[in-house]
Amino acid sequence: MNTIIKVLVNAIAVFVLANVLSGVQVDGYLSAIIVAIVLSILNLLVKPILVIFTLPVTVITLGLFLLVINGLIILLADEFINGFSVDNIWWAILFSILLSILQSILQSFFTTDKKS
Repeated sequence: MNTIIKVLVNAIAVFVLANVLSGVQVDGYLSAIIVAIVLSILNLLVKPILVIFTLPVTVITLGLFLLVINGLIILLADEFINGFSVDNIWWAILFSILLSILQSILQSFFTTDKKS
């Protein structure tokens, strides 16, 4: 149940950012849910491989190259999903930064403290 809530919160974040940023378009709510699912899968499977391959560049740039990797993951999701489009790598990097910030804010509202 917790996973479904996280996906829906991420879909809300994707939909809000697509309406705010002019370089990112989402067709509707269903497309936003699909984008959230595909981004989760890509972050789980593809991102660790890209991080390992680009480790020297990431170390030299003190971790800033991870922003480029996040942008590439967004562009890869753009290729897979018909109802989602990103204009270029700069919009993808901005979208990934704002998506991370918005996801953490929204998930802080929906998580419960399990202190006993």
